Amino acid sequence: MAESAPRARGGEKTREVIVETALRLFRERGYEATTMRAIAAEAGVSVGNAYYYFSSKEQLVQAYYDRAQCEHEAACRELLVTERRFAARLSGVLRAWVQVSEPYHAFAVKFFKHASEPSNPLSPFSGESAPAREAAIAIYREVVEGSADRIDAELRKELPELLWLSSMGVVLFWVHDTSPGCERTYRLIEVMVPLIDRLVGLSHLPGLRGVTKDFITAMRELRA
Repeated sequence: MAESAPRARGGEKTREVIVETALRLFRERGYEATTMRAIAAEAGVSVGNAYYYFSSKEQLVQAYYDRAQCEHEAACRELLVTERRFAARLSGVLRAWVQVSEPYHAFAVKFFKHASEPSNPLSPFSGESAPAREAAIAIYREVVEGSADRIDAELRKELPELLWLSSMGVVLFWVHDTSPGCERTYRLIEVMVPLIDRLVGLSHLPGLRGVTKDFITAMRELRA
């Protein structure tokens, strides 16, 4: 047992080196031009060793998704524990995503055309991306469930996925944002969150419950 722990740590370190090297080469050369052989050479491992950890470039990107998701969860933790207002929770989670994603902005700009293709396994909507997608939706489920604001009961069930879909719009905007420090993306969040908060807050009112129910029904039909 004592011997397996160092081996596990060494394996995890090798894995991280391969991921870091792949992300750098994707930024410098582009996703299509970067081969597994080139990644292995730059990482200082054999091609066979690279394939031992990752069977394809797609798996390397999925590893990036997982890493970014873990970083986002960690960045949100204190906020979700201490804050109870829905708008502040949502704004904080979105802002935290921009902050932790900043080091990967150059990579995302070059990579986006692949992730935006509906049939690409690297699309955030693909089956291959399901673990990262479900983990992201889970954060927005925490946003909703930990909120002290009054929210229509049916909408509360659907809201986490709807908020994640809204976050995809923020991601798209961020990819194309060339402003210093992504100032325009932060401004988008400032404008968007109060609108969502207002709509969510009105959802429980008697005059709007019918509209809310129709909207939820339409969403469920589209999902099916």
